[in-house]
Amino acid sequence: MDASNAHDGGDLWVFGYGSLMWRPGFDFVERVPARLIGLHRALCVFSFVHRGTPEKPGLVLGLDRGGMCRGIAFRIAARKRDETIAYLRGREQVTSVYLETTRRIALEDGARRQVQALTYTVDRGHVQYAGRLSVDESLHYVRQGHGRSGNNHDYVVETVRALEALGYRESDLHLLAEQLSGVRQQDAAIRHHDEPDLDP
Repeated sequence: MDASNAHDGGDLWVFGYGSLMWRPGFDFVERVPARLIGLHRALCVFSFVHRGTPEKPGLVLGLDRGGMCRGIAFRIAARKRDETIAYLRGREQVTSVYLETTRRIALEDGARRQVQALTYTVDRGHVQYAGRLSVDESLHYVRQGHGRSGNNHDYVVETVRALEALGYRESDLHLLAEQLSGVRQQDAAIRHHDEPDLDP
């Protein structure tokens, strides 16, 4: 569905489930925890631009079919709608691995509101669709990934922190973050061991 038509004349809601939760990059007037039914968050997208390259892909999140996803809903003022959609298309659709769509989400703010929100789901037919990977496979891609928006390690860790701030825990993602922290500590210890002793 064309998001610009879906939200003509009113405020725009955007559902963030990955880096949008902690780095939205647009102005908003309301930020609310939210739940989306029928899709789940998964590290199922090879990153060729933002967190990797075609030669050394990183791994980023997508909304894949089935299950449920908790994230953040942002309400954008109507006057900023077109500007925000243009920004999101430039950010999320640089390689067209994400499909722009609107989905009904439940806002978890006590008022039991339901709204239509713009979000981006993974295109399972795209070359960058990774499918379901093991933790070890995910660790490999995240460790090597570095792209226009920085290294893949930080992307995973910041997303886990954002989930924890909401009181959410997702086993595979948290396990990966713990593995990455262990790897980072080991690398630091090795570098320290290899450094010359400069003490007199």
